[in-house]
Amino acid sequence: MVLPDHPYPSFFIPSLTGTVPKKYQLEVLQPITMTLHVNDLRIAEEIRPIFDSTHNDYSAQALTDLLAKPLSTKKEIWHRQDILKGFIANRDVWKDYSFYRFDLSDVYEFFDTIFVGSVSPRKLWMKFFFSEKAREQKKGKLILMVRLFDALSRQYLEKINVHEFPALYAVELEGMKKFLADFNLEYYEHRFTKNKFRVKQMVELMMKITEKVVKGEMALFWKRWFLFEAYLSISNCILERNLAFPEFDDDQFMLAGCYHPILKNPVKNDFNAHRSVNLLTGPNMSGKSTFLKSVSLCVYLAHTGLAVPAARAVLPFFESISVAINLTDSIVTGYSHFMTEIMTLKNVLTNAERGTKCFAVFDELFRGTNIEDALEISTTTLRGFQKYPNSLFLISTHLHQLKEMDEIKNHLVATWYIDCQLKGDTPMFTYELKQGWNDLRLGRILFDREGLDKMLQVSNPVN
Repeated sequence: MVLPDHPYPSFFIPSLTGTVPKKYQLEVLQPITMTLHVNDLRIAEEIRPIFDSTHNDYSAQALTDLLAKPLSTKKEIWHRQDILKGFIANRDVWKDYSFYRFDLSDVYEFFDTIFVGSVSPRKLWMKFFFSEKAREQKKGKLILMVRLFDALSRQYLEKINVHEFPALYAVELEGMKKFLADFNLEYYEHRFTKNKFRVKQMVELMMKITEKVVKGEMALFWKRWFLFEAYLSISNCILERNLAFPEFDDDQFMLAGCYHPILKNPVKNDFNAHRSVNLLTGPNMSGKSTFLKSVSLCVYLAHTGLAVPAARAVLPFFESISVAINLTDSIVTGYSHFMTEIMTLKNVLTNAERGTKCFAVFDELFRGTNIEDALEISTTTLRGFQKYPNSLFLISTHLHQLKEMDEIKNHLVATWYIDCQLKGDTPMFTYELKQGWNDLRLGRILFDREGLDKMLQVSNPVN
């Protein structure tokens, strides 16, 4: 079965004119095409499984699609947030949600066996009446379909308070209800229990299915249902993990209790960016990369309309999101690590020069070149970033010499560090974010602690 494109954006449905809350009414503007560089967040590999409690591959794919593409406007984000809030408000309806006793995939794939052009009541009656094998095969499928649809209708859709959802999605819920009601499920369930499901009823159902397939209603129902289950799965995760729906404010970037959701016992940090350029320091293993991923993940998920791993989040709507944390040499393109950094930075600046509101993260920027070049071009970069006050830049570094920049001394560039304390020669990692600068250098301490200096001593050094 070929599924049609999902009917969103359905903000333009004429019959709903005047019924849609103002905040959902889209301005007639050219849609924003968001620029993304977020592979380092590992959305598909690490984040999708957190949200995925779907019951079939089709709904899992719908969930993957939701996570794969940020939305184009704040209004679309608010709309998706309110859909998820509707599911959360109806949480009691889903507490026993399960379809292990129904083979939904079997029912869905059953419709692929229906060849619409060759179906007629007479042909079906003849086939079922004279072929016991054909009759029993189709009978089993039809019974499974009716009982599945009946469960979806009675146990879930009919119990939903549609008023908890935004008006546009409530229309879709009512559409699914009507689709199932058209099958007269209670009547056929009664025929099953009384053992009175005969050829006549089989033909009726087959013709009803054919009608729905021809009109495109069947494909639309499945499209809506798989998206429905994806939303349900996401809302369950939001409840279980106590995630927060972000607020949008073009003049503020604030995360309270931010953390990375794949960690078992994460340290939660607050990050309130008062400057567009933010420099992060801290020794190796202190948690700088994890913090950068945590902040970036909150920004990304916020723009997909989902809740984020934080107690509270307030942030601008960004038109470009770039996260460079695990840059490596590329054998395919022939780029070295340094050249990859250069091209990533150029892409961000190209967007910023166009007036695009950018969110960009660079982990240990320019570590792919020698320290003299790295210091010089890092200084130029930090100064240049200040040309774009509407964007937000978050950079980690091991270049302690940057501390002497006037922009840092005068707090034009905000400085942060991940705290680490020494107990003797043992580092004590707290993973806590603090304002200021960290000059702790663990390399030599750990080198000496492991006895490497002694092992590498040359007895007769050459002068």
